[in-house]
Amino acid sequence: MVNLHIKKSLVVIIGALLNAIGLNMFLIPANVYSSGFTGIAQLVSSMLDDYTPFYISTGILLLLLNIPVAIIGWRSIGKSFTIYSFLSVAATTFFLSIIPIHRLSNDIILNAVFGGVIIALGVGFTLKWGASTGGLDIVAMILSRKKDKPIGSYFFIMNSIIIVAAGFLYGWEKALYTLVFIYVSTRVIDTIHTRHEKLTAMIITKKGEELKKAIHGKLVRGITMVPAKGAFTNDTKDMMIIVITRYELFDLEQVIKTVDPKAFTNIVQTTGIFGFFRKET
Repeated sequence: MVNLHIKKSLVVIIGALLNAIGLNMFLIPANVYSSGFTGIAQLVSSMLDDYTPFYISTGILLLLLNIPVAIIGWRSIGKSFTIYSFLSVAATTFFLSIIPIHRLSNDIILNAVFGGVIIALGVGFTLKWGASTGGLDIVAMILSRKKDKPIGSYFFIMNSIIIVAAGFLYGWEKALYTLVFIYVSTRVIDTIHTRHEKLTAMIITKKGEELKKAIHGKLVRGITMVPAKGAFTNDTKDMMIIVITRYELFDLEQVIKTVDPKAFTNIVQTTGIFGFFRKET
């Protein structure tokens, strides 16, 4: 367990380093804006620098924006997820302060594409290890547990505000390049992890009861048990069907590997749910 936490922390820190590299060497020099809280921090930092005598770096603003969200997340989600998320934000702020802002290319498209790929690698691997990069991920986790509403609309609204504001303040060309960044980063994250908010896991196992207890010990999710039989061996098995959020995928994988490493698991996108899906008070 200690080794797992060490590995998870290292992945989060490496992900933060990639985020900082993508920002300071590609997006910020080209005035291309990221998505979510990072994009807001970039935009506010640029506005303060251009329109006021004050300047606050993107890293510091990112940290300040995440503090109230982390406090709410600590109360609503739990300690582990929030700690790793805030570690990611703090490490990103640190790396942004020590990595110089340096333009590697004068081509804005190259900056948007390579910035998107590098940042998405950091975000994707962080998500794959059951952590997050803070900001909207914490908000999404809270909303998915409290209200069970589509989270994509919140991402869309915030990113739309960033794009429109960038267009008004710095020209619509910059806004279009920001769209290029968002598209590239989303596709890369799709490849590494998933952008889908809810997933359905179908688990074929011979240790149904043991696995059920272990999953309930880690996740508060309903499980449907269906009798199954192997087509070649005729062995009796259980098929367990469970709907989870993308943030719970890592925990589910760890439980399955611990209880039944030979279990066959199929993870599919869940586009909609009718009926009860756990909500926390």
